[in-house]
Amino acid sequence: MTIPVTPDTQGASTRPYLIRALHDWCTDNGYTPYLAVYVDGSVQVPAEYVKNNEIVLNASFEATSSLQLGNDFISFKARFGGTAREIVVPIDHVIAIYARENGQGMAFPAPPAGAEPPLVEGSGATDGGTAPRGLRLAEAPAPGDDAARASAEDDESPPEPPGGGRPSLKRVK
Repeated sequence: MTIPVTPDTQGASTRPYLIRALHDWCTDNGYTPYLAVYVDGSVQVPAEYVKNNEIVLNASFEATSSLQLGNDFISFKARFGGTAREIVVPIDHVIAIYARENGQGMAFPAPPAGAEPPLVEGSGATDGGTAPRGLRLAEAPAPGDDAARASAEDDESPPEPPGGGRPSLKRVK
């Protein structure tokens, strides 16, 4: 006799455990762990670096400070265009974790459609300092910062993963 699977019997999500495991794997092998994140109102990231409701973040220990890979949230401090920012990402908004150097990692389903309206492509902060609907702004960059430089590690844009567009991932066995 099989026991039916209900939300009560499923247990905790495996996503945070897999993210931590792949982060450790990247770090142990000298790779740079990158997180692809779906952005909506529950994600705290610099709005000027969000494209198509997504952002790619360098989550290496060298690029972050106070990195916490929790069961509900990933949080850390990182520099964007020379300005320190506080980053908070709900675990269910991580859509991929992969090694920058070879693209190996894992993709996850995007979060279910919620009450938050989607962002318009290319939207960013307005001159009034307000965020587009559904997005919280992190600290604004200092005047004169080059908004095209987003890497938390060395002020360069993160390189596109192998294959262009969205990350192309290989299975890690």
